Amino acid sequence: MSANFTLFCSQCHYSFPPGKFVYVCPQCSHKNTTNTPPHGVLKTLYPYEEIKEKYKGAPLFTQLKKNQFLDILPIEKAESMGPLKVGQTPLYTFKTEKENGEIIPFYLKDDSQNPTFSFKDRASQLVSAYAREQDIDTIVAASTGNAGSSLAGICASQKQRAIIIVPKTAPPAKLLQIIMYGATPVLVDGNYDAAFDLSLEATRYFGWFNRNTGYNPFTIEGKKTVAFEIFDQLKGKLPSRIFVSVGDGVIISGIYKGFEDLLQLGVIKKMPVIVAVQSSKSDNLLRNMQNDAFEMRPATTLADSISVDYPRNFFMTRKFLQTYKGEGIIVSDEEIMQAASLLARETGIFAEPASAAAMAGFLKFLHKGNYDENFPALVLSTGSGLKDIQTPLKKINLPQPIKPNIDALKTMVEKAEQ
Repeated sequence: MSANFTLFCSQCHYSFPPGKFVYVCPQCSHKNTTNTPPHGVLKTLYPYEEIKEKYKGAPLFTQLKKNQFLDILPIEKAESMGPLKVGQTPLYTFKTEKENGEIIPFYLKDDSQNPTFSFKDRASQLVSAYAREQDIDTIVAASTGNAGSSLAGICASQKQRAIIIVPKTAPPAKLLQIIMYGATPVLVDGNYDAAFDLSLEATRYFGWFNRNTGYNPFTIEGKKTVAFEIFDQLKGKLPSRIFVSVGDGVIISGIYKGFEDLLQLGVIKKMPVIVAVQSSKSDNLLRNMQNDAFEMRPATTLADSISVDYPRNFFMTRKFLQTYKGEGIIVSDEEIMQAASLLARETGIFAEPASAAAMAGFLKFLHKGNYDENFPALVLSTGSGLKDIQTPLKKINLPQPIKPNIDALKTMVEKAEQ
């Protein structure tokens, strides 16, 4: 068993013995109730001073990359990651136009180009790799769709069994992926929280390995690899801000964790400003940033992947945002769909609504000014628009068929140009 990691509870500050895996802090998780975000989510730490000493005198990040970042991942072998290429997704430079005509450059990191078209592949791959090294053959996950289809695809490539528990309202495209990958789909007559609770019970009863975000600490370790890629692709520079869609808070915590690892190792000197973007119809994380008692409002956003009542990684995300002076922006569902449309038309990237929320936050930020063109902002695009076509279909009008002759075509073209 690999012993290069130590699991640490940032709430009670208890550290488990090196190499020991547990899902959540047993002390803090006893505080959990049905009307609060869960306590006891664990952070994975590494022997940072030993790693610096190991590569003393050499360019540290170059050496970490050469070793495929195994020094700061909880697995022993890169081969355990399996055959699919996860990560190393493209980082583009695009431009957008403000209302006053000013042209603004920005970066876009497109994680929809992962194997199952979702950022979630980063977490699924690492969880699968750890399970493979521990000779675990069955992994269970609760999901609104993306995490489930991701785990199903990764497990298919690793010849592992995947049990995916989803609400019956999950988008059909995501259910189709789960079934096509050969996983076992379980539709529950309830919401994501009901699916989550059933997956925990199944983990205890059957002994399956659990991939749930905000429960398995290694999901954050998989997601943090995007920070390493951003640093590498920008040749050691940091964007002025990184805009991230937020639901449970696990993706943004992963980004923070990746940069925090680099900070601990002295590779970077400061944390980039990370901006959490939520829908006004699912703002339970940002709205409770300063609250002593958590106040939940039922999430009703059309962006299903960030529609969350009780953010599973609330406490860690809040601490990251407060410690490193992160920012938050709330956008409307209308702004999300407008951003998805603009992103598709101006860049050729078709993002699902939950992913487009980050772009909506960036566009809203632009209207406030104070933009640093020397270090453009970065928008993280986390999932393909083909994951959920039903939502955008409600917002557009499909064209009516025309007669197959040039006059009919001419009339249609002239109307379109008006």
